[in-house]
Amino acid sequence: MTTRKHAFPPIVDARTRVLVLGSLPGERSLAEGRYYAHPQNQFWRLISAAIGRDIAALDYDDRLAALLDAHVGLWDVVASAERKGSLDATIRDAEVRDVYALAQSLPHLRAIAFNGGTALKHGIRQLGQNASRFAIIPLPSSSPLHTIAFEKKLPAWLVIRDHLI
Repeated sequence: MTTRKHAFPPIVDARTRVLVLGSLPGERSLAEGRYYAHPQNQFWRLISAAIGRDIAALDYDDRLAALLDAHVGLWDVVASAERKGSLDATIRDAEVRDVYALAQSLPHLRAIAFNGGTALKHGIRQLGQNASRFAIIPLPSSSPLHTIAFEKKLPAWLVIRDHLI
C-alpha cells in the first residue's frame, strides 16, 4: 500500500542566492521531520564542501542556520505524492510546488540547483520559460540509492559556490 507523503516548508530567507531543490523527502527524513536525515545521504557532506564550511557534524537547526548564513536555501519540487518507500521512480500522483513563485520572492537568487534527475525534470517543467532567468545547476543525487562515489559527485556540487560570491 502506498501512502501520500508531504514535503517540508522551504528553508530560505531574503539573502538566499542559491536554492537547492530535491524531489520529495525519503522515509527517514519524513520520519525525523528534517531534510536529508538518512545517514548515508551525502547531501550534508556535499553542501559543506560547496559552502566551504563543515556543517555535517552540527545539529540540525545549526545546519540550517549555517546554510542560510551561506546564502543557500532548501526546498523540494514535489509538495506531496503517493509513493511506496523512498524511490523517486515510485512517485505517483505528484502535486508539484510553484518553484517560480518562490524563486521570484527571493530578491538575490542567482541559481537553482536540482539534487537529482527527478528534481531537475519536475523543476524545469515548473519554471518553464522562466528557467532562463536563473543559472540552472543539475546535480548528481546525494541519495545513497545513487551509487556514484562522493568524489565523482563533488565537482558538480562545487559549482554552487560560484553563485554565492
